[in-house]
Amino acid sequence: MSFFRAPLSVAFLTVAAASLVSCAAQHERPHSQASSNRLASIRVSVGPCFGFCPVYSVSIGSDRQVSFSGERNTAVLGDRQRRADPKLFAHVAASLEPFRPAEAASGRVACDAAISDTSTYTITWIAADGRRTVATHQSGCSGGPGKELDQILRALPGKLGVDDWTRQVTRPGTSRG
Repeated sequence: MSFFRAPLSVAFLTVAAASLVSCAAQHERPHSQASSNRLASIRVSVGPCFGFCPVYSVSIGSDRQVSFSGERNTAVLGDRQRRADPKLFAHVAASLEPFRPAEAASGRVACDAAISDTSTYTITWIAADGRRTVATHQSGCSGGPGKELDQILRALPGKLGVDDWTRQVTRPGTSRG
């Protein structure tokens, strides 16, 4: 009887282990894979600084639509739109993913030390079902994850093809900050 019990136990343990590994693999999917399938758009809003910094928001959708809204101290005031390269949305999403808080949560990007009178960025990931994930970031970071994010955000207008629209322009009668 013990001869039959051992192979049966080994077979049972093998099937059980395979099931557990399969379940673990489903739950250990990286955050970026799980959320990027449902991501509809990413919006970056740039707030005022103490000086005459450009204030605007720009978004890119999975449909390749880039939308810009210049509010203050930008070369273009008001709304503009353009079409982006088909691979650009995935590239932008991947570059910002390391700074994304947990799904449908809000967070602040860590910074060793930041200059206090610089612009604040608000990055909003919008899922297809409308859920929003938001990260805020004070630009001018001297170290930590925020320093890397500063570089990505400075390059973003050029990548999205809106750098001419975001160019800093000071108009008569416009106040600072």
